[in-house]
Parts: sequence; C-alpha cells; structure tokens
Amino acid sequence: MYVLALRSADQQVIVGPKASLERTTLTASGVNWMVEEPAGSLRVAAQIRHHHQAAPAAVRSLGDGRAEVVFDAPQLAIAPGQAVVFYDEDAVVGGGWID
Repeated sequence: MYVLALRSADQQVIVGPKASLERTTLTASGVNWMVEEPAGSLRVAAQIRHHHQAAPAAVRSLGDGRAEVVFDAPQLAIAPGQAVVFYDEDAVVGGGWID
C-alpha cells in the first residue's frame, strides 16, 4: 500500500495500491515561460522531478502564471510542491510548481 493523500484537518492518511499514484494531468503555479507564452497547446517533454525521466506531454497556459500539463501516458507520483519543467528537446521552454 502507498500513501495517496494526507488529510491533516481530519487526521486521516489515505492509502491505496501503487497504480492509484498514477495521473495523466497536473496544474502548475508560478509558471515562468522562457519562450512567448503559448496561445494554445504546446508539445513538450515534461519532467516532474530531478531524477524522473521527461515524458511527452501537452502544456497550455491558464493565465495568471498557471499552466495545465496533460501527459501522453500516466506518470507515477505527481506531487504538489515539486517542480515541473517543460522542454523542447534540450531547451527549457518553461516551468513551475505543481499544485
């Protein structure tokens, strides 16, 4: 079993199978674009942790320094507070903090 959520207000720890940790979407705040902020969806390789392999995804600006990332395949353990970085091959196109 894996910890899926901590609900401190209710003093609850939510657990479940490893597969429950997989998600295909995330939102990020504090997004800094290194290119012109995209008007639509932009194909990128998104990396959610330092040692995590960047994965194919689409990212779109939500305005106000926020973005939505939709991965082509489920990613394991997308965690709030972690960084997400968007790449176009070896070039960083942006990044922010996972909500």
